Amino acid sequence: MFQVKICGVTSVEDAVMIASSGADAIGLNFILGSPRCLDLERATEISQNIPPHIVRIGVFVGRPSSEMLMVAKKIGLNAIQLHGLFDGPPDKSDPPWRCDELKPFPVIRAVRLDEPSVDADRLATARQWIDAAAACGCLPAMALLDASVSCGVNAGQFGGTGNIIDWNSVAKVPILPIPTTLAGGLTPDNVTAAIQTTQASAVDTASGVESSPGHKDSDLVRRFVNAAKQGFSGKPNA
Repeated sequence: MFQVKICGVTSVEDAVMIASSGADAIGLNFILGSPRCLDLERATEISQNIPPHIVRIGVFVGRPSSEMLMVAKKIGLNAIQLHGLFDGPPDKSDPPWRCDELKPFPVIRAVRLDEPSVDADRLATARQWIDAAAACGCLPAMALLDASVSCGVNAGQFGGTGNIIDWNSVAKVPILPIPTTLAGGLTPDNVTAAIQTTQASAVDTASGVESSPGHKDSDLVRRFVNAAKQGFSGKPNA
């Protein structure tokens, strides 16, 4: 689907710049309360002003499937990313049967880790969720590993916190039965090493290329894309 995704895009100018940088995908945030949350009008404007080959991914938490489908069709999304809890209040969770309800749109399932290290036990719930979705007739297209924050100013935030996952622990465990995207604290300075260490299928960043929440820095974006491509090409870190 993609290798390099820039998430939390909030303006046409940033979207056009990201498209020209060589990134494969952008993330449009519809998570209520996020500093990067978009309304339908702004998201549509962004989508209409970038080339068709750029993958458009909508990021949601706990929204009704009917609402997500409406947004996806209106904007022209290529995929839907579910970033909610595996289980919990309806407005903060995304149950596995939602994948079937969101057909024909591919689903990316975010896996939020509450500690930097990754082990099989911590991924057990994610595996159960993916298996349940498959049993409903729709296996997610990708998983996205991201860092969860339990305290401080970013506590409870769904993504975009800048917190990093322990890449070495990711490399040591069998992750998930679908392609895995690595997120969480990725920057131009560390993304090459992250890819080479984890062998992730794709990478995703938001705050790692921003001058302030929701505002992308063109130099950071271009450096990130180039460094990510270097990592995927298998070249040693410069």
